Amino acid sequence: MSLTVSSLFSERKEDEFDVFEALLDTLNKNEQKLQEGDIIVISTKYISNSQGRLIDLNNVKASREGSDISKRFQIKAEIAEIILRESDKIFGGISGFVITSADNIMAPNAGIDKSNAKKGKVVLYPKNPYLIAEQIRRKVFLKFLIHVGIILVDSRLMPSRVGTSGVAVSCAGIEPVLDMRSEKDLDGNPLKVTFQAVVDNIATIANHKMGEAAESKPFAIVRDSGAKLTDRKISPTEMTVSPDQCVYVRGLTNTMNH
Repeated sequence: MSLTVSSLFSERKEDEFDVFEALLDTLNKNEQKLQEGDIIVISTKYISNSQGRLIDLNNVKASREGSDISKRFQIKAEIAEIILRESDKIFGGISGFVITSADNIMAPNAGIDKSNAKKGKVVLYPKNPYLIAEQIRRKVFLKFLIHVGIILVDSRLMPSRVGTSGVAVSCAGIEPVLDMRSEKDLDGNPLKVTFQAVVDNIATIANHKMGEAAESKPFAIVRDSGAKLTDRKISPTEMTVSPDQCVYVRGLTNTMNH
């Protein structure tokens, strides 16, 4: 069977809400039914909205450090303050963008998004994304008695590439990475350091169909993906490496230090 992706339209919600109930309603309105082995991909912005993770910039007062970041990178002081609060580490940046890391997820401006939010507000990353994904997975099983995978997806700029692609912020019920080090290439040479980022690949495929702007398609069902499902709890450390292990960060840091 060939892989298929079905993006689902869902009406925009203003206040905090239950994502699982919204999923059930969306499936019904789109006349879709889940099947054993499906991967449900959900926008992180949709999850954030369900948690009320929106901040009114008028209510943010910049600290001294936030003001320093604002001046250094030519961004609004309120935005700089939120970036400071949401980041574990700030690496640097350019005018308008601060390169940050939070929970070993690198992103410009700590993943803060002004799109899909009313004027004067910004959307933050969701809280406890792995817990949320696992809770939705379990609720699907209890409701339908089927095993599914859950991926929370965000869009991300990639180094030296034009445009955004999908990235998995968290997942549940699916093996996130395929270790291919014991495999061989076409010439019979053993692969030494090759891991396939399964959930990121699926996230990108789904993100392509879900859209980036006014499509209002926060859910997608990926079917016949070939991904391996699991009941074990997925750890965030399985999908990320610390910045000091990242080839991009290490390479650029070493270059700048010489």
